Amino acid sequence: MGIFSNILEKLGMGSPKVVPQPPVASAPVPQAPADAPAPAVAAPPPVASITMVDVMALMEKKAAANPQKLNWKTSIVDLLKLLDLDSSLEARKQLAKELYCPDELMGDSAKMNMWLHKNVLAHIAANGGNIPKDMLD
Repeated sequence: MGIFSNILEKLGMGSPKVVPQPPVASAPVPQAPADAPAPAVAAPPPVASITMVDVMALMEKKAAANPQKLNWKTSIVDLLKLLDLDSSLEARKQLAKELYCPDELMGDSAKMNMWLHKNVLAHIAANGGNIPKDMLD
């Protein structure tokens, strides 16, 4: 399990689960003439279900209860601290690699941190978190 999976777990979000579709009752199919193309009948594929999580409210609640003044909206270190996850440089580098941070940013921790914060929020949003658009730009 990677660091990003731990972030989702702390937010009450897991990986999207596949919801099985109910079986489709098949009606008798009338025989078509031999020269007619056969109708394509296929069951729909399973649909991934993403439950929306109010990340903003959850994080604000955690921030209010935390004795430290953590600016999780702009700092990846504070975001990780608020979720009780390792925020060390090594852990952030590992998370950056997990999210495919460009190599040229990995040597500059400030640039990596800015990239990482933006991408973690974007990945949370992609997994059903309600991250405001202005935080993703």
